[in-house]
Amino acid sequence: MSVVGIDLGFLNCYIAVARSGGIETIANEYSDRCTPACISLGSRTRAIGNAAKSQIVTNVRNTIHGFKKLHGRSFDDPIVQTERIRLPYELQKMPNGSAGVKVRYLDEERPFAIEQVTGMLLAKLKETSENALKKPVADCVISIPSFFTDAERRSVMAAAQVAGLNCLRLMNETTAVALAYGIYKQDLPPLDEKPRNVIFIDMGHSAYQVSICAFNKGKLKVLATTFDPYLGGRNFDEALVDYFCEEFKTKYKINVKENSRALLRLYQECEKLKKLMSANASDLPLNIECFMNDLDVSSKMNRAQFEQLCASLLARVEPPLKAVMEQANLQREDISSIEIVGGAMRIPAVKEQITKFFLKDISTTLNADEAVARGCALQCAILSPAFKVREFSITDVVPYSITLRWKTSFEDGTGECEVFCKNHPAPFSKVITFHKKEPFELEAFYTNLHEVPYPDPRIGSFTIQNVFPQSDGDSSKVKVKVHINIHGIFSVASASVIEKQNVEGDHSDVPMETETSFKNESKDDLDKMQVDQEEGGHQKCHAEHTPEEEIDHTGTKTKSASSDKEDRLNQTIKKGKVKSTDLPIQSSLCRQLGQDLLNSYIENEGKMIMQDKLEKERNDAKNAVEEYVYDFRDKLGTVYEKFTTQDDLNKLSAILEDTENWLYEEGEDQPKQIYVDKLQELKKYGQPIQMRYMEHEERPKALNDLGKKIQLVMKVIEAYRNKDERYDHLDTAEMEKVEKYISEAMSWLNSKMNAQNKLSLTQDPVVKVSEIVAKSKELDNFCNPIVYKPKPKVEVAEDKAKANSEHNGPMDGQSGTEMKADTTKDSSQHTKSSAEMEVD
Repeated sequence: MSVVGIDLGFLNCYIAVARSGGIETIANEYSDRCTPACISLGSRTRAIGNAAKSQIVTNVRNTIHGFKKLHGRSFDDPIVQTERIRLPYELQKMPNGSAGVKVRYLDEERPFAIEQVTGMLLAKLKETSENALKKPVADCVISIPSFFTDAERRSVMAAAQVAGLNCLRLMNETTAVALAYGIYKQDLPPLDEKPRNVIFIDMGHSAYQVSICAFNKGKLKVLATTFDPYLGGRNFDEALVDYFCEEFKTKYKINVKENSRALLRLYQECEKLKKLMSANASDLPLNIECFMNDLDVSSKMNRAQFEQLCASLLARVEPPLKAVMEQANLQREDISSIEIVGGAMRIPAVKEQITKFFLKDISTTLNADEAVARGCALQCAILSPAFKVREFSITDVVPYSITLRWKTSFEDGTGECEVFCKNHPAPFSKVITFHKKEPFELEAFYTNLHEVPYPDPRIGSFTIQNVFPQSDGDSSKVKVKVHINIHGIFSVASASVIEKQNVEGDHSDVPMETETSFKNESKDDLDKMQVDQEEGGHQKCHAEHTPEEEIDHTGTKTKSASSDKEDRLNQTIKKGKVKSTDLPIQSSLCRQLGQDLLNSYIENEGKMIMQDKLEKERNDAKNAVEEYVYDFRDKLGTVYEKFTTQDDLNKLSAILEDTENWLYEEGEDQPKQIYVDKLQELKKYGQPIQMRYMEHEERPKALNDLGKKIQLVMKVIEAYRNKDERYDHLDTAEMEKVEKYISEAMSWLNSKMNAQNKLSLTQDPVVKVSEIVAKSKELDNFCNPIVYKPKPKVEVAEDKAKANSEHNGPMDGQSGTEMKADTTKDSSQHTKSSAEMEVD
């Protein structure tokens, strides 16, 4: 089973895998551990990653990048419209209302959904990891920003399916970093002591995230998380671009923003300049040749100017830090360490803002680029049965408070209940009890829309079906389980109706009750809950703290469990059997991708992969022809020159030149079979020359080997004639056969050598190396069994054999049995160690 963690970044992606007892970040086909989140579509094929990044400027309209923020959003979403201005390619409204991209692929305009685009990128990352691991990859853990809403998370899950990946968990980026940090720490406080609080700050290319985590031995709990989804490295790039656009407008009278290609080049240069300014405080030049209208432009900037230019951006660093401390109810002195990751964290002014707020030095022990991918790979190893990993429980948080709303029969018409508050532990389940006489609908939405970077507060609606009154006309008791799963996605997991049978006593007069622990549930319900927690990736959430609220149709919560329990203890109640029946739930999720549409995306991705494969084979066939032309022409003038006549040389040179011209003219774009046929045609002329050369090079060694073998056998024959005692056991008749065979072999060898010596190098050889080698093997098979026949063995006396066996027995008083046992033990230990790989 493969263990792969994918950091799906806005600008770049990283892949980490578990192997050789540890976590390793793998390189792509360019030997680069960083794969750009970039896809370029052409008239015949797609380029993804490094190959696509090189086409950003040359294939502007069809190279897709910066699409991560478009996940799970409608085309009319304000964020999509803001991004649309920044992007050089065209966005399009898809039939289901979501945002998609419109590009030219296979010589026709085609729309692609964002799930398809991310699916292409993930498929490339899957291929890279398969090449590194040398085995198929299916299971993985993918990172996402902690501020992603349900719709965005479901969209990324769909993209993973398009790529043929089974995503075991969508992991919040800061949580992945915390896992990569904590799992290797040997000095964490025990579970019964005060936890160590560490703050993780991640500023990437497009977003800024902060989280506080409490660490104990073998345990990580996220206390709070805050973010600014619109602050990242690219905002600093934009500040530089805007500054230079204005300067060039005044200095060179050009409007850079009108030319998308020039603007992209300026973005690339400004990004380089920003990185240089992080390391140098002096003036740094910006020079771009043939920038626009054949103009060369130049300017300069230093760090102080840059910081002044970005003052408004730097001011946005502190508010999330303040907010996360308030939400976690911690003071500065409670924080033991501040860990930073992300490319934009290399900007000195950003680090200064953080140091200034916490009044302590920041730590850079983690790899700023690869920590997220490593954390994801560790999580995948924890979830995988194939790897033995140190016990480590992870409790994440819900980023936004979630409320359920339903219709009631009272005047106000609706009831509401906040089921998960902000920073509530996750994954988590709760059971809510309703009293209903008919099917009802639950609407889930984000409580505080101003906290959510998404225009639509709706998560989805869930209809609980097949609800009917009890046989006595009373409302049915319906238990609904709501769940935040391992991916951080909300759902109504199940619903069941509880039917009463033979209830005596005054308990029936109590209309509502609140249960606050699993202990008050039936065993079946308890088992279901525990399984649900286990499905959350072995996260050891405390089940006893999971509230279950029984709410009537007005939505009013009733007395606490403890008081209710006391009341029940004071009552004499005879209960009959209680029957629980599961109810069907019809879900309608906001911006959910339909299964049919998802299947069509998966099918299209398969077709595109096949098209890429066919195009690669076609290019390989074309390159083989081109390689043969250049290689053979070069050898004709050197090593093959002696093996061809002048006429053949002229004829072949002309054919090679014609083929070269054809390749760059009408042969530029031909089907694969045409190139295959062309190569065969060239080989028809070239192979005889190549064969003569190879035969000439290899013939001397083959002849020499055969000659040596003949001489060796002749020596044995001579010794046999001289009555040598080594060969006196050989049969006379057989030796005569050998002598005759050797005589014939000598004649064959001499005749072939004489005939070959009469030929010129431009003529085909009389005898081929393969024939000489075959003759040599034939000689071995015929002669060796006879001439090297071993002498009959002389019987050895029994007592001598016994003495030898005693002499060669075990030494130092160790018995043979003991030695065997030790060997077996060592072998079993070796087998055990090799069977278990420990990620430690």
